Amino acid sequence: MRILLVESDLNSAASLTQTLRTASFTVDHTASGEEAVEMLRHYDYDLVILELILNDIEGYEVIRRARLARISTPILVLSGLVRPQAKISAFSAGADDYMTKPYDSGELIARSQALMRRSRGFSEPRLQVGALELDLNGKNVTVHGKPLHLTGKEYAILELLVLRKGAVLTKDAFLNHLYGGIDEPEMKIIDVFICKLRRKLQAVGASDLIATVWGRGYIMRDENSRTDAPVPATRLKEEAATEVVA
Repeated sequence: MRILLVESDLNSAASLTQTLRTASFTVDHTASGEEAVEMLRHYDYDLVILELILNDIEGYEVIRRARLARISTPILVLSGLVRPQAKISAFSAGADDYMTKPYDSGELIARSQALMRRSRGFSEPRLQVGALELDLNGKNVTVHGKPLHLTGKEYAILELLVLRKGAVLTKDAFLNHLYGGIDEPEMKIIDVFICKLRRKLQAVGASDLIATVWGRGYIMRDENSRTDAPVPATRLKEEAATEVVA
């Protein structure tokens, strides 16, 4: 999942970025509140982590502008301001959660995951699609109760598909999710990852979960979905089976 970190203190930003990446999040950082608003207008984030004390505009203004622009991305305020009025003002502006510094890394990760689940319409850390069960906290996948071993990239793709089940995801969306615009490989790499993921799912009895919507991208469907759901691709080109290090 992709997080926008808005933090003017570069040391704090570096430490927090490392914490989030260790938990398998993709992180974009900006020290500017103005830039944060523009990034939210142009990119699809799963969460914003925001410091209220910024060099250009206050964090409250970032929240206010985002909500006025009808940007519904959940916003977690992580600030050195501890007075009750700061929290009241942040929630009144449209923040979804508030934590104060210093913070516990485990609690921050747990709250971030909870906010992202709720924003996607899920309340539990375990999601199920047919026989497949995905544990968002533990980053584990089981099929028919048996563990499914995935690479980091394969898990990230599957997680995104499950969280946005029923929505068609383009290859650009997957690249953005996996690499965050940094050193992105060619788009066909997504076909390779999808091919490998399908093979692993098929091997454990969970075939036809990932459907191809030709010319658009991929979609996650339930095994018990209606018969008029998109028809899955029966086979990708042989070149998609080329081994790629995830």
